Amino acid sequence: MAKEWCVLRVASNREEQVRDALTRKIKIEGLEELISRVLVPTERRPGPRGRGAAAGKATKKKFVERKLYPGYVFLEMELQDDGRVSEDAWFLIRETNGVGDFIGAGGKPSPMSYDDAEKMLMQVEKAQEGTTIEVEFAQGDCVKVKEGAFENFDGIVDEVLADKGLVRVIVTIFGRSTPVELEYWQIEKA
Repeated sequence: MAKEWCVLRVASNREEQVRDALTRKIKIEGLEELISRVLVPTERRPGPRGRGAAAGKATKKKFVERKLYPGYVFLEMELQDDGRVSEDAWFLIRETNGVGDFIGAGGKPSPMSYDDAEKMLMQVEKAQEGTTIEVEFAQGDCVKVKEGAFENFDGIVDEVLADKGLVRVIVTIFGRSTPVELEYWQIEKA
């Protein structure tokens, strides 16, 4: 039986703890055959500029690890013929602190499409290599903000700041065009 990638909702800012706990429990229970990988996709980005650079001091460039999908953990696992998670695996996952539920319906996780899984794995691979992730937006694209303080605002991409993983979008606030810098995952093409 082929393994599929499923997405598990977890408590915000607990992704690494959930991943580590699941990995440990899987090994203890001997369920590596059912759940082969547990991932929290991240990227390596330049950190915010500190005061040292503004004061003219030479500062070492800092990098931060940033979660690509906050609030989610990805599991490569074997599903039963009816699309459900086996009882052993389900109990192990549900009894882990910080775990919510799988993305899916009727108690069955909805496996990721092959293309989406490949895209996610490529992002993980690029992050490990330290390369920047390609942003799928270009100047002039019409976008909709899907998360954050400007949620549901429409705007136009003004600039793509790929090295920072940001996109500068012009949105209209109170009748005025205002540039806002957003994470690329906070927007979608309109």
